[in-house]
Amino acid sequence: QVQLVESGGGLVQAGGSLRLSCAASGSFFSIYTMGWYRQAPGKQRELVAGIDRGGITNYADSVKGRFTISRDNAKNTVYLQMNSLKPEDTAVYYCNALLVGLNYWGQGTQVTVSS
Repeated sequence: QVQLVESGGGLVQAGGSLRLSCAASGSFFSIYTMGWYRQAPGKQRELVAGIDRGGITNYADSVKGRFTISRDNAKNTVYLQMNSLKPEDTAVYYCNALLVGLNYWGQGTQVTVSS
């Protein structure tokens, strides 16, 4: 069992930055593929960024060059550095841990970008 707790969301002006953190409890954090997803009102949840056990990353086209995902296996934590934020980045951001047959979600953290 893995529990995920996100933090770092908030209100920021367009062009600003935020860093989200996701702390994981449980064992074997280092072998999970970790991801950040977001869901805006009236829209489906979408993948923002992912990082696998080897550190390979992938990003949604809409955030490439602006967001950076990283992980610290010693701290059981994954981060999402968000720069040059836009109003369209406003959403609830969710942390996800994925392993074959196992899929865990955090409770989400609100990010609001004002214009």
